[in-house]
Amino acid sequence: MWLSNSSVGRKFIMAITGAVLVLFVTFHCLMNAVAIIWPVAYNSVCMFLGANWYALAASAGLAAFIVVHIIYAVMLTVQNRKARGSERYAISHRPKSVEWSSQNMLVLGIVILAFLVVHLIQFWAKMQLVEILGEETAIPATAGTLFLQEAFSTPWTLVVYLIGFIALWFHLNHGFWSMFQSVGWDSTVWIPRLKCIGAWWVSIVIALFIAEAVVFTVRANQDFYKTNAELREQYKDMIVPEFEKDFGPGAVQALSQAPYEQVSQMVKGQLQQMQNPQAQAYFANEPNFPQMVEFLEKKVEFFDYLESADAVDTPVMPGVPQPAAQAQPNDNN
Repeated sequence: MWLSNSSVGRKFIMAITGAVLVLFVTFHCLMNAVAIIWPVAYNSVCMFLGANWYALAASAGLAAFIVVHIIYAVMLTVQNRKARGSERYAISHRPKSVEWSSQNMLVLGIVILAFLVVHLIQFWAKMQLVEILGEETAIPATAGTLFLQEAFSTPWTLVVYLIGFIALWFHLNHGFWSMFQSVGWDSTVWIPRLKCIGAWWVSIVIALFIAEAVVFTVRANQDFYKTNAELREQYKDMIVPEFEKDFGPGAVQALSQAPYEQVSQMVKGQLQQMQNPQAQAYFANEPNFPQMVEFLEKKVEFFDYLESADAVDTPVMPGVPQPAAQAQPNDNN
């Protein structure tokens, strides 16, 4: 088949998959911009995507394009090296007409792939994958802003992202016009124009990515995503529907109508009551009682995680035991 056996076919596949990836990177950049302008809307986008069938289909399709792009990139690199043979060692420097990024596309691709793995671990594995597996975690899988909080409050995250964005700039800057050349749009008139368009497009996208990463880092270290009142109300609305399974629709209605602070107190109070020895003895024969207590413990853990930023300077990770709060003296006594 000429698409896989010929050099022209392989370059055509690289061009098509590359075009899809350029469009996705642009979309991802714009989606991240929503997290800066309107964080609540960003979480709504995360909820809309989630583990819904259309989001899963898009994720699978995107993964397929990435895998094909990588495979064909390796095939073309091996093919080109075989064609040059020992001649590549006879050249001490590259011609002026050949871009540095053109000579190092595979290396840049490897750096970008490593960056992508880090990004997937920090976000996709904790969001869409968790929903697919049906796991229950302290942080709701749709709370995208809290995963921004977790990722960018780590000192090394910004450094890794800057390295990844720089590599992505070089890779896309060459790949943008190269994909048009690979499909036959290689006239001497249009290639310079496409290089100019590509340089502007890629530079704007990468500049936005860098600006977003810096803003996320600043906000995460200020605990903005944990303490913002509007976001807290949204987090509350995310977890309230989960109460229907064990506590019925009445609990959902009551919690939905109450503000965040009241819901936090209600859930913590309910857990204290259910942990009371008398309550445990009363519900000893109730088969779902342990699951109800465990459910409430996770929700209290989540509220404690958010509220830890109100009084403690250091971030509190879900699942890590915290020292008991010290009683504060009452000035009215």
